[in-house]
Amino acid sequence: MMGIFDKLHEQMKVVESESNHNGYWYSISNALIILVCGMLCGQKSIDDIHDWARSTPTRRFLLEQFGIERIFCRAQFYNILKCVDADKFKLSFACWMKFVLGTQAKKTIAVDGKTVCGTGKLTKDGSVLHIASAIVSELNLVIGSVECGTKTGEIAAFRELMELLDVSESVVVADALHCNPKSANAVIEAGADYLFVVKDNQPSLKDDIEFYFQNENSPSYTTIEKNGGRIEKRTAYVCNEIEWLYGKDRFANLSCIGAIHREFEKDSNKSSQWHYYISSKTLSSQELLTHARLEWAVESMHWLLDVHYAEDKTRVWDMNVQKVLNTARKIALNMTRIFKSASCSERTPFTSIMKENLFDLEKFSEFLNFFRGDGNLWN
Repeated sequence: MMGIFDKLHEQMKVVESESNHNGYWYSISNALIILVCGMLCGQKSIDDIHDWARSTPTRRFLLEQFGIERIFCRAQFYNILKCVDADKFKLSFACWMKFVLGTQAKKTIAVDGKTVCGTGKLTKDGSVLHIASAIVSELNLVIGSVECGTKTGEIAAFRELMELLDVSESVVVADALHCNPKSANAVIEAGADYLFVVKDNQPSLKDDIEFYFQNENSPSYTTIEKNGGRIEKRTAYVCNEIEWLYGKDRFANLSCIGAIHREFEKDSNKSSQWHYYISSKTLSSQELLTHARLEWAVESMHWLLDVHYAEDKTRVWDMNVQKVLNTARKIALNMTRIFKSASCSERTPFTSIMKENLFDLEKFSEFLNFFRGDGNLWN
């Protein structure tokens, strides 16, 4: 069976073979391999990755590992990345992740968008690059992304992700932006269930759910966590008998409403928040709390993109290259997370793994060989 890194390389060649740019002595897939490998070593910018690739030890490593004989200059590297079809690269990434996961269960899929703040000067109207991503929350792995021009464009991107990805038999969790009948239909048609946050964009629905949970006794489940001197208590409530709910037929297969009450205490100061939900799946209060909390996994991925790769500070004056970089970062984060889960302590930081790859090419070779095997990654 083909190893997952070989499958990644194969998908990069698909991007190249479908490109309209010909006549160069170098390979687009080689450029993408160098880009991803540089990011696996913690290099943030195109300049950093290029300097790393031009060093004598790395040249030898790239020749031995991938047969890459010549390293292009920095300007060529940038121009090659401009030639990459960012949309095909995005689709190849989604196809690769489907191969990586295989039959692994995708219990909770969280969808959320992120604005790449550094792209604001790339368009005449000042619009920025906004990308909606889907993540398997239990594994913290991104399985696909779709570009959307604005935050509101994320609604259409959500539905596109439902068509693009295999989300069957999972619970798709999303914020209130996607709490609408069309998005609910898209999830059901994809063979999944939805769990949407309900806010003021669905005022009547929110008022009815809020009134019910403020006045009725419902099955509940509570957790208490202490962190940094702050105590947080979360209590989840559900109701699966909702024939009384006005307008429930607007949402496909709507079967459950829920609420989570979060109470905070620090230094004798107390505060609280209520969050309301609808779902097509009949949930227990514990299941509601579990799926709702897993929605926040996608925020962790966004944080990693900024912390490890300084995505919001990236100054690349071409929107296509920004898109290519975003996909490459997600490939690198996924591989690092899989390696960490299988081979390292849970407390091992991403930075430590990337530094080992950077300063010890034998370690990096072992890292890549882990992904070239045909064993089950999920044992």
